[in-house]
Order: sequence, then structure tokens, then C-alpha cells
Amino acid sequence: MNVRGFQQYKEQTLNTMTQGELLLLLLDELVKRLLRGDLALEQGDIPLFEASLERCIDIVRYLDDTLDNRYPVSMQLHRLYDFFCYDLNRVKIGRNKEEMDRLRPMITDLRDTFREADRKAAEERHGGSGDF
Repeated sequence: MNVRGFQQYKEQTLNTMTQGELLLLLLDELVKRLLRGDLALEQGDIPLFEASLERCIDIVRYLDDTLDNRYPVSMQLHRLYDFFCYDLNRVKIGRNKEEMDRLRPMITDLRDTFREADRKAAEERHGGSGDF
């Protein structure tokens, strides 16, 4: 396998994605890491659990750091991201499955909301026909 070629392909793919697609990619990764952490906790794989939760926290911090404060919604998202970081840390430190089960649907709903907003924005960019 040509590792360099694959790396170039990945870079090209990322460079051609819209901001909405990049945001969804991060949110999908966040949900995936939460699920991985949940499974690791159930299986007693604490190092994988902690690594998964640490990656979740890193993603949420990145999302918070990249907010554009010119928009009023950014302040609400900042508060939401702060809440997610706080709770993810609580889950990680306490190895608390119940908290994780409570937090996961909130993060999944946020991802789904952004997905719907990106879909609607794409429709508007393409004349509302729904055909891209």
C-alpha cells in the first residue's frame, strides 16, 4: 500500500470540504469516540476509555476555540461546549456510565442539528431544488 499516496488523498479530501462538512466530520468523530469510550468502559479497558474521553474533550475544546464571536449564537455554543467539557471530564474522572448515557444524546442531537442546518444551507446555495 502506498502510504504517501493515501496521505495525499486524505489531505486533498479535507482541503476540498466545506466548513459545514468539516464541522460534521468533527462531530461524527466526537460521537464515535463517545461510543468507543462507552464500550471500553463496559469491557473494563480503562486506558482506551480515558483516551477516548480525552479525545472527546480535545474535539469540544477545538470547536469552542474556532467559534466566530461575531455571531450571537456563538455565545450560546460557547456555554454548551463548556458544559460538555465539564461533563466529559466528570465522566472520565468518575468512570460514570450513567453520566455518559445522559450526555451522549445531547451531543448526538447537536450533531444532527448541524447536519440539518448544513443540508438546508446546501439547498439554498443550489437554488432550493434539493439536487446538487
